[in-house]
Amino acid sequence: MERWLGKIALVTGASSGIGKATVESLVKYGMKVVACARNLQKLEESSRTWNEKGPGEVLPLRCDVTSEKEVIDMFCKIKEKYGVLHVCINNAGLSHPAPLLSGTLAEWNSMISTNILGLCLCTREAVKLMEEGGVDDGHVIHLNSMSGHRVPSNYSNGHFYSATKHAVTALGHGLRNELLAKDSHIRVSCISPGLVETEFSYRMYHKTPEQAKKTYSSIQCLTSEDIAEAVIYALSAPARVNVCDIHVKPVEQKT
Repeated sequence: MERWLGKIALVTGASSGIGKATVESLVKYGMKVVACARNLQKLEESSRTWNEKGPGEVLPLRCDVTSEKEVIDMFCKIKEKYGVLHVCINNAGLSHPAPLLSGTLAEWNSMISTNILGLCLCTREAVKLMEEGGVDDGHVIHLNSMSGHRVPSNYSNGHFYSATKHAVTALGHGLRNELLAKDSHIRVSCISPGLVETEFSYRMYHKTPEQAKKTYSSIQCLTSEDIAEAVIYALSAPARVNVCDIHVKPVEQKT
């Protein structure tokens, strides 16, 4: 991780869970981290602690990744302050209990806008800023999911979410191909966690929180810190090594 000391990273969905743990890890390794989320208050509260601990620093920015205007404005702020970007970690994501036979268009659009289009917007602008700054050895990391590699037969609430994560799998491969076609050395990694105990399921089942509690109590889940360590592993590989995919799931998880 020494090569990233003082370098600039962006983490989306940074106010809680995996995003928050990832920001904290990057700061410990001396990176300057732009932490973005819709909840600026939570970001600012965490940032005060992160900036006190160092040795890196955190710039909290409010950004809804489903808004192209907000994404472009955020990258303008990054360019104005730092002039460049070295690492983009697309962590923002969500799910709704919206089966294919009973889900609503609003729920499906929400997942597409965040999990797919938001990721694409941030990736496009990140690579653009890397190239403008002469960064040929940057790194883009997509936080995917085990649901991006299989479709559980007994979990209809997650079928559409799984479709969006299968898209992330394809987008990771596609981005890698486009960068290779340009003779770029920017690396692309996808990290696919299994069940991680965060606010994710509580937001998904906000009307029935007991369902989220039941999900997390069924096995010994991964922690956000476990996934942040996977991010560090991908980043810390030598520049000649592209860690393309990491699958991480709890020992007790059967699917």
